Amino acid sequence: MLTDTTKDAIRATYTRLKEGLPGFRPRAAQGRMIAEVAKTLAQEGGAAVIEAPTGTGKSMAYLLAGHAVARAHKKKLLIATATVALQEQLVERDIPLYLKLSGIEAKVALAKGMGRYLCLRNLHMAANGLNEPAQLGLGLDNDLALWARPPAERDKQALARLAAAFDRNEWDGDMDSAPAPVSDLLRPMITTTSGGCTGRRCAHFMICPLFAARRAIGDADIVVANQDLVLADLTMPSGQDGFGGVILPKPEETLYVFDEGHHVPGKAVDRGASEVFMTATVRQLSRLGRQVHAAYSLTDKEVLGKLALDAGDARLQELSDALEELEKIIRLAWIPDPGEAEPVYRGSLGQLPDAWVEQARLLNLLTGEVQRWLVAVRRAVVEMSDGGPTQEALSRELGMALERIGRQLGTWHAWSHDDHEDAPPMARWVSLAGDQQLVCHASSVSAAGLLRQVLWGNASAVVMTSATLSAGGNFRNFANAVGLPDEAITISLPSPFDLGAQARLEVPLMRAMPDAREEHAQEISDWLDTHLDWNAGNLVLFTSRAKLDRVLQKLPIDKVRKVRAQGSLGKAQLIAEHRADVEGGKGSTLFGLASFGEGLDLPGKLCETVVITQLPFAVPTDPVGATYAEWLESRGRNPFLEVSVPEATRLLIQYCGRLIRNEDDSGRIVLLDRRVITKRYGAGMLRALPPFERLIEHA
Repeated sequence: MLTDTTKDAIRATYTRLKEGLPGFRPRAAQGRMIAEVAKTLAQEGGAAVIEAPTGTGKSMAYLLAGHAVARAHKKKLLIATATVALQEQLVERDIPLYLKLSGIEAKVALAKGMGRYLCLRNLHMAANGLNEPAQLGLGLDNDLALWARPPAERDKQALARLAAAFDRNEWDGDMDSAPAPVSDLLRPMITTTSGGCTGRRCAHFMICPLFAARRAIGDADIVVANQDLVLADLTMPSGQDGFGGVILPKPEETLYVFDEGHHVPGKAVDRGASEVFMTATVRQLSRLGRQVHAAYSLTDKEVLGKLALDAGDARLQELSDALEELEKIIRLAWIPDPGEAEPVYRGSLGQLPDAWVEQARLLNLLTGEVQRWLVAVRRAVVEMSDGGPTQEALSRELGMALERIGRQLGTWHAWSHDDHEDAPPMARWVSLAGDQQLVCHASSVSAAGLLRQVLWGNASAVVMTSATLSAGGNFRNFANAVGLPDEAITISLPSPFDLGAQARLEVPLMRAMPDAREEHAQEISDWLDTHLDWNAGNLVLFTSRAKLDRVLQKLPIDKVRKVRAQGSLGKAQLIAEHRADVEGGKGSTLFGLASFGEGLDLPGKLCETVVITQLPFAVPTDPVGATYAEWLESRGRNPFLEVSVPEATRLLIQYCGRLIRNEDDSGRIVLLDRRVITKRYGAGMLRALPPFERLIEHA
């Protein structure tokens, strides 16, 4: 529990921050957040969800409280964010400032995924194969060489510069700070995946950039990571029925703070998703067969994993035949609509035809057998004392094949096993790729079960925070989405700004509703043309690219010239040009989609009007959302009111948050969607919005 000694340490650090930060303004919301974070993290199994609006000072609050508790309890503080921008802000600005002002020493590490580091083995293999395909022996040059096609001159130059910089200790192998531009072709060739890595068996292990970074994480007091990496670690089996602690510190020794916490449910669902590209998988099995032959030859073994080579060949062929049989069964049963851009067959309530399920059971069995055998084959190759370049290449390729087979096994397991009775079903579906290839998919529709297993019941303590986690203070939707424990606390802190005086919410009189696409787009265009201050800084948000383009087409050309539309340039360049024009007195208007509504910081004159063209309802047509909605309906519940309205409300609040970024900002939010007035759910959405002055036009 939180001791008096820890409380005193927090108060003393807060006093030093207050005295050391120029222009510091005490904020009641920040003080409350510090107290709640400390109380939660000091309790074994503590759990809290804290909604803290813009301006609260979230990062300093959880750093101050979290680090004090971590030191007192001899644990690690791990901060997980959803965006690289926030990770960089924490590591480069917030944490150094906190440590400097507090006078506390601490080791800090930025944890990144394996693909963000140079693989020295692959770098050397790529360099060796530059002038001619590497002669790997065993007649497998095409199956094992890294270069799929002749290298471009820029790739040759990049390889040379990267190798030289690393050899001279001028670069630590972090791909984000590579001393030369790395093309999309080259990057996967000189990095690796967990399957392709041979760990301590690698000849380059002692100077490996990845393992140097892992050692730094082990020594660190504060670790900053992205949510994908944290969730990947938490879902890795470790020890006897445990999870996590493979890449990052052990969960039971870690205090977790998930900033940008509203991203956690979606990222956790994505972790459990799997898919099988049918034609590509059959082709890969053929290639794998040749690599397995090389493994038996190189190791000079007649039997690996209790199988002779002939028996192994037969097993691969049996799996290949079973895949082709499932594809045949599906194509006979499902004729995609040629009018659909992306045809999908979705199992209602996750249930697929019996013949598909029966074949998936066979595939689950056969894929599992191949996986177990391949583990033994790869182990034999990796453990050889001196197999040269062929050993290294085979170790990499067999490891990557095992990764693919693991994902395939996830799909067939999901297709062939029944759902739990009281939980939402898995989403199971088939799609048709652009090359007419069948793709079999499976995904959980909720992150709740996974997070209960690997996070809430596993970590020492957890705090999730964001500017928007509730729908007007109601956390039910978010709590359900993340499987929040019943005893967890949920808090919605007030804004530190005087929003009623600083901003106004306007709902103009509109004749057309958003479902009248052309008419509504015309009215948006007319309103922008007439009522927007085109000499100021503005942000106009759309729910679809089609609507954005339609409005642009209808705007007068002199106004179009002042628009910067998302996608026309890189985000950073768009914002830089917008800033330059606004500060130069010319005016600039950004047109953007959802990511502009959640991730932009445009203080002061950079954004004085935010126009929200339409309530941000997500239509649950994707197989995951549609399956969950169908399950709710099957239980007499209303998915629109339970999921769509709360999520749209949360997004609406997030969009409104683009306007007031500090105490001196002012402006208006304009909502061009009358459903907020005419529909029954609209009143609740309006009540949930921040307490702006209201100006609602009535007929």
